[in-house]
Amino acid sequence: MALEDYKKDMMRCVRCSVCKFIPLSSIIKSWRFAYGCPSSMHKNFHAYSGGGKLILALSFLEGRIGYSPKLLEVIYNCSLCGMCDLACKIGTDLEVWEILHEFRKRCFKDGQAPLSGHKPILDSLKNYDNVWMQPRARRGDWAKGIKVKDARKEKVSVLYFAGCTYSYDPNLKEIARKTLSILLQSGVDVGILGNEEKCCSSPAYMIGDEETFKKYGEENIERFNELGIEVLLTSCAGCYGLFKSKYPRLGKKMNFKVMHSVEYIWNLINEGRIKPRKSIPLTVTYHDPCHLGRLSEPRIPSHGKERYELNTLPIKEVPKVLGLNGVYDPPREILRSIPGVKFVEMERRREYSFCCGSGAGARSAFPEFAEMTALERLEEAHSTGANALVTACPWCEKNFMDANQKFNRDLKIVDIIELLYSSMGG
Repeated sequence: MALEDYKKDMMRCVRCSVCKFIPLSSIIKSWRFAYGCPSSMHKNFHAYSGGGKLILALSFLEGRIGYSPKLLEVIYNCSLCGMCDLACKIGTDLEVWEILHEFRKRCFKDGQAPLSGHKPILDSLKNYDNVWMQPRARRGDWAKGIKVKDARKEKVSVLYFAGCTYSYDPNLKEIARKTLSILLQSGVDVGILGNEEKCCSSPAYMIGDEETFKKYGEENIERFNELGIEVLLTSCAGCYGLFKSKYPRLGKKMNFKVMHSVEYIWNLINEGRIKPRKSIPLTVTYHDPCHLGRLSEPRIPSHGKERYELNTLPIKEVPKVLGLNGVYDPPREILRSIPGVKFVEMERRREYSFCCGSGAGARSAFPEFAEMTALERLEEAHSTGANALVTACPWCEKNFMDANQKFNRDLKIVDIIELLYSSMGG
């Protein structure tokens, strides 16, 4: 794949600005929450939209512009949430997301990236196998005191992959502990890798460091295959999205099924192995993480290959992917299964969910953008009358908690596992 492969897509952008908004044919109800693109909403300038970046990419390929601090700022002041790609694909088959990502890869290849905010992340990944600059020896500390199989020594059918953030963040590691406890209480044959678990490499992939992504991706796939597991299970939406949609591109056979904890646990509830009992009197709304939703569906890049209908209409040789098959129903069904919980929806939901603003290195390099994007989502959650904003992603949760505190918004930020665990009597 290369940026040049998508030149025809860049030329076919008609500057319609559909990429900035939630599609009019969708569930949107008001102008207030009609924006879909956090970048163009925050900057209020076309260059920051998906279509604007396509224009920049075309100008770059044709030599009309070159690298500059401003160009890099426009390219990376974006969470790669995929909303522009979905909105555009409603009526076309342009590969907007692929172009945005290929542009980042080109920046990295040409030595223009990483940005100063991204460099510590990549250095930490290469030095410690995690993005939080923490010792490898502490990777498995989150599970101390829990009697769980060591997948390095015992064969298990399910491998629980905690991920960097749940492993190291003191405010979030309880989510991993409670998830594992729920699995063990349900009799699941589950194990962990402890200190030998390595980063999925999602941050590297999103920033454009293809070499690091391939290194960690290939090593992880090989290790998971060697373990002979049936299911690779994670609570991190970022890990899940990469395992599910990007690892298959590496060309290595994956002898296991990738699942997010909310998918697996909803199956356990359906089977009667989990029973929420305690009433939780709370009105909640749910935030769909991008990497659990529209970005989790496996995508096959078109590489610019197409055929022509009636010798006129160009059609991509691979079917377009809108992200409609993400993990949307399981978290909602879990919430509905908890006694006392009243569930209300935000306007921008499921595949049309508004990003938290944290992804693709945006929080690290452009914290103000990440904060304002999170604030926009908090305002939407508040408009539903909910007391709590529930999600299933550590990056979303962390960004929401920080924005909630900074802007003095009286909204409880909760992980869905916390609610279920409490209802089970935990």
